Amino acid sequence: MTMLTNVVPFRKAVSAGEFRRPPILLRTARSGMRTFNRARELPRLLGGDQLCAPAETLPRLRQLEARQDELRRAAEPGYDLHRHVMLLIAILAETALANSDGLTLPGTAIRARP
Repeated sequence: MTMLTNVVPFRKAVSAGEFRRPPILLRTARSGMRTFNRARELPRLLGGDQLCAPAETLPRLRQLEARQDELRRAAEPGYDLHRHVMLLIAILAETALANSDGLTLPGTAIRARP
């Protein structure tokens, strides 16, 4: 058996997950990604000073966003539209950052390192 030296290692891409949210919320979040400042926004959203890797921040962001979505669906007075949009922006930006070190292969969710 020979060893192949031209094998490209693959890793699973990080996904933003299934978002069943109103299209206007997702469009707003996608447009806000251009001006997202990780160092400024993540401490505000997560309530801390330390910046962690995207893999560590994404579960917490998703949890906070899910809570905002529950408040939105229940029409609760504690719902904060601005915070909800900022959480969606952060989730999309952190997902993009987690996936930024590789190339997405056409027709797959697998990213290859060049």
